[in-house]
Formats: sequence, C-alpha cells, structure tokens
Amino acid sequence: MIESGDLRKGSKILIDAAPYAVLDAQHVKPGKGSAFARCKLKNLETGQLLERTFKSNESFDEPSLEFVEMQYLYTENDMFIFMNTVNYEQITLSAKLMGDQKMFLKENINVGILFYNERPINVELPTFVELPIVYCEPGFKGDTATGASKPATMEGGLIVKVPLHMKEGDILKIDTRTGDYVEKVNK
Repeated sequence: MIESGDLRKGSKILIDAAPYAVLDAQHVKPGKGSAFARCKLKNLETGQLLERTFKSNESFDEPSLEFVEMQYLYTENDMFIFMNTVNYEQITLSAKLMGDQKMFLKENINVGILFYNERPINVELPTFVELPIVYCEPGFKGDTATGASKPATMEGGLIVKVPLHMKEGDILKIDTRTGDYVEKVNK
C-alpha cells in the first residue's frame, strides 16, 4: 500500500483497477484543514492524462507491473514480433499498441516492454536509434552554408528534417522522444 503522502514522481499506483504513473506530485499543507496531494497522472494502459487531488489519509494499491527487456525480430501482417532476451519466448504486439513507436523499430533492436497482469501495455524504446535514409531530394554542392533543411524519409516511414547535404543511404542518429535528427553516423 502506498499512502498519498508518499506519492512521488515515478510512483505507480492503482486507481479504479487501472495502473497509473505519477508524473508530478505536490504536497500541500494549508494553514487550516488537512494536508493533501495534488497529482498529475498518466494511465499506463491508455495514455490518458489525469489531474487528481488526494486527501492525506488515502492509500493506494501497487499495480503488478513487470519490465522485461525484449528484442524486436520482425513484422508480420501489422503484428510486431518480440523475443525475450533471457528465456527466448516470443510475444506478438498489435500495430495499435505500438502506435507511432513502430517507425523507430529496426530489426534486432532491444526495447523494454511493460507488462500489467502478464499483459503487455507499453513499449519503451531506447533514447536514440540509428536509421538509414530511404528517400530524400538530392542536395547541391555549396548548400551547407545556410543551415536550411529538407525532409528525409527514414527506414520505417519516419519523416525527419535534415541538412541539405544528406543523401539516400546515410545513417542518422534519431532521438526517439522527439523524432528529431541528432547527427550523422559514420560507418
């Protein structure tokens, strides 16, 4: 059991039988009345954001969450196949659960999968991934001085703004939190 006074950023609690992560918690002790906690929460299953205020005497159950490191293997008919790196068991996740994260997947990349009651509910990508450019307009010699950019389509379908001198086949480091170009990878 977690007391409302113990809620901190990153805490995981159950509200109405759904797992939530605490994004922000402010503990308030007014001059009159009892203390309370004002929290911003995120539903770990649906991604819905919620703001709630809890009295100081409220308590919450902890959800049975398990974080497992898995390796992405391949896609088959809008289903994504992952393998547990410890016991080699495979699971299948739907395109709906993957959402926009599927654009960052590359074969053999390791990801973290969050399970709630032995059911996958979230995929955590590494902070940076390296993806090749599969299409972009050609650049011209001398185009590097202005700092301008052009759209480039990465493997997986992600469209990123890149400097004008980039070409198809270049491998780029991409930030998975923002979807932005970080740097060119020399290989």
